[in-house]
Amino acid sequence: METFLQQIINGLVLGSMYALVALGYTMVYGIINLINFAHGEILMVGALVSWTVVGALADSGMPGWLMMLIALACAVVVCTSLNFLVEKIAYRPLRNAPRLAPLITAMGMSLLLQTLAMIIWKPNPKPFPLLLPTTPIDLGGPVITITQCVILGSTVMILATLMWLVNHTKLGRAMRATAENPRVAGLMGVKPDFIISTTFVIGAALAAVAGLMWAANYGTVQHTMGFMPGLKAFTAAVLGGIGNLAGAMVGGVLLGLIEAIGAGYLGDLTGGVLGSHYADIFAFVALILVLTLRPSGLLGERVADRA
Repeated sequence: METFLQQIINGLVLGSMYALVALGYTMVYGIINLINFAHGEILMVGALVSWTVVGALADSGMPGWLMMLIALACAVVVCTSLNFLVEKIAYRPLRNAPRLAPLITAMGMSLLLQTLAMIIWKPNPKPFPLLLPTTPIDLGGPVITITQCVILGSTVMILATLMWLVNHTKLGRAMRATAENPRVAGLMGVKPDFIISTTFVIGAALAAVAGLMWAANYGTVQHTMGFMPGLKAFTAAVLGGIGNLAGAMVGGVLLGLIEAIGAGYLGDLTGGVLGSHYADIFAFVALILVLTLRPSGLLGERVADRA
């Protein structure tokens, strides 16, 4: 039971990070029906920018939590600016093109960002400094670190704020109108290009937060670190229902739990043949099952019917 509860905690932490990245996928898809496969690389850039800023502030004598906040602010600025440029340069000219064209462009942009990151930050993995106290909190058997508590608390606040923004603000109303019919929304005073760019910016900010969380939780960064979290987050978005914000949250948390529990018991289930590093198979087996039994996702795909 102690192992099971510990894996539940680990799964919630992992799923929280998946959910943040999955929201970026699902928001963009919900508005322009585009899968931005370069989104995982935005997480990677956020983590590497955070590492750079923390390294520059290492000798300043600042407390770790303050360095983390400064690094987060810098990462958000860089990632939002980068994603704004990606949307404007790579995706906007292809908005009315056949769907295969922006999909191939997204894959190319992913490789381009990885290569640029390798040139700027070099290919070797880099240790991420410990910024928060490392003494674990004992929960009567299972333990949780301060960093993990911050990840869980921050994710809950961010997701609640995003739901409020989309469902109860003028910007959210404009997003929903643009998703339904950009041309008619434009006649009503909405600027579709601005709304689409804003959606990319919000998604990039969430990915930047997830990148810092990932680096702080696992203690290492490198230029290829965004590929697997990005792929898992896309899986989470499909699992919950692409275009559905609540579905992205549920899919991310559920995927994290499946992966963590699978990693905890995979060795016992296979008699030691497979170790915890094979836990990725659980995520993709879950995706295959959902696509086979419920192709629209657990909570249903939510994409506006364009008039």
